[in-house]
Amino acid sequence: MRTRTLDRARYGELLVKVLPKPIRNDKDLDALTAALLELEDSENPSREEHELADLLGTLIEQYEEHRYPIRKAAPVELIEFLLDQRSLSQKDLWPVIGSKGITSEILSGKRGISIAIARKLGEFFHVDPALFVEWK
Repeated sequence: MRTRTLDRARYGELLVKVLPKPIRNDKDLDALTAALLELEDSENPSREEHELADLLGTLIEQYEEHRYPIRKAAPVELIEFLLDQRSLSQKDLWPVIGSKGITSEILSGKRGISIAIARKLGEFFHVDPALFVEWK
């Protein structure tokens, strides 16, 4: 499949219509989000519309990552979440971690999670073991 070259005049018309710029507040965010949604509603978007949608998506993503960052869950919070989602209890971790006491100390925050235990938790929950390591 051959890629069609960008029609600079058409792309320029779209840019003038939308006037994309760095997003500095939620009002700017709303305006560019509305423009992006309008482009996404197009049944047969042109190459120029695809390019503008990519640009708007990048601007929106950068602003949202800066303005509304998603906090990384602490390892203990993640374990509690995974237990809850799987309808499991601390007792189910005893054979994984090695003992009732160590499990209790980890979940109460009195003991950190070693690399070896992180690997075991990763295997048990089928997730990346790095999620259970707290990097300082």
